[in-house]
Amino acid sequence: MLSFWRALVRGTRLAGLSAQRSADTARAAFGERARERDERTGAIAPEEHVAGTATVAPVRAPAPKRLPAPSATHAVAEPADGATRVASRSAEPRVPTAGMRAAALERTLRSLVERLGTEHPDTITARNNLATKYAQMGRRQSAVQQFELALAEAVTVYGEEHPRTEIIRENLAWAYEDAGRPAEAASQWEILLNERESQFGTADADTVEARIRLAVCLRRSGRPEAAVEHYEQAIRDVGSTERREELRLGLSAALSMTGGAAAAIDQLRLVLTARRRRLGKGHLDTLSVHHRLGRAHTQAGRPDEAVDVLREAYRVALNSSGDPEVRRLTMRLRRDLAGAYNAAGRHREANALL
Repeated sequence: MLSFWRALVRGTRLAGLSAQRSADTARAAFGERARERDERTGAIAPEEHVAGTATVAPVRAPAPKRLPAPSATHAVAEPADGATRVASRSAEPRVPTAGMRAAALERTLRSLVERLGTEHPDTITARNNLATKYAQMGRRQSAVQQFELALAEAVTVYGEEHPRTEIIRENLAWAYEDAGRPAEAASQWEILLNERESQFGTADADTVEARIRLAVCLRRSGRPEAAVEHYEQAIRDVGSTERREELRLGLSAALSMTGGAAAAIDQLRLVLTARRRRLGKGHLDTLSVHHRLGRAHTQAGRPDEAVDVLREAYRVALNSSGDPEVRRLTMRLRRDLAGAYNAAGRHREANALL
């Protein structure tokens, strides 16, 4: 039974879902590059320490998953470009705008609701696909509202553990993150984690991904103690060296929030050693961790250690400043090194940098 259910989950996702879930899952529709840098460098925006604030920087997520139409009778046609459109609307322009596509999806949903009701499988599919389009357009609150409705309807029709329900729940979790609602996202990821653990085990890639997202959302919603537990488990389960480094950066941030400065610094040291060996000491990703380690010493009230770490990172950065990103980091290192000198009572050296 387990192997059948697992095959069904996998098959459903591959059948026209535009699915792309991986450990690097922050991808296209919600915006790719910002989230990748967030998890690569471990950078945490100041807003992330305040749960539920409107100013939380949106988490970057993968493209929401489209559901294939469950029946031929009321199926919505799928053009080659991936936009959902009623098949008879061939008179529309060849390159419809995002707004036009959303309008077509809205018309499709209204028609299905009127003819079939809100809990028909085709209506649920149409609502999920409309929410997907809203998410792609950056209409975050509208996307959340439609995914919430679609999930409630899917639970009623399919049940909690059906593959279609899981797809919509994951879409809703990402939409909550994108809308700056990490606590609500955490609730959805926790349900997904429990379901995947029971079906596939703790080390399955989808289980690990749900655990990672849960840890991130717990940290961002002000529950670092709970986040630490999931980060540590994910580090044990993940197979990729690069992902393990990213997770250690998240764990370091969570430990710092709990007051565990020494443990947070230990995690940063592990990542710095690994990246120096893998990428070289002058690589931007290595220097970013080196910088963060120096700041962690400063925040822990260790100014002498901060001076030693930041001074070394500054010297390496000066010799690796061909990259514009490295040049910008060099300026931040110079500023923070001056601050560390001042904190250590070495004001002459601080003034020489300012």
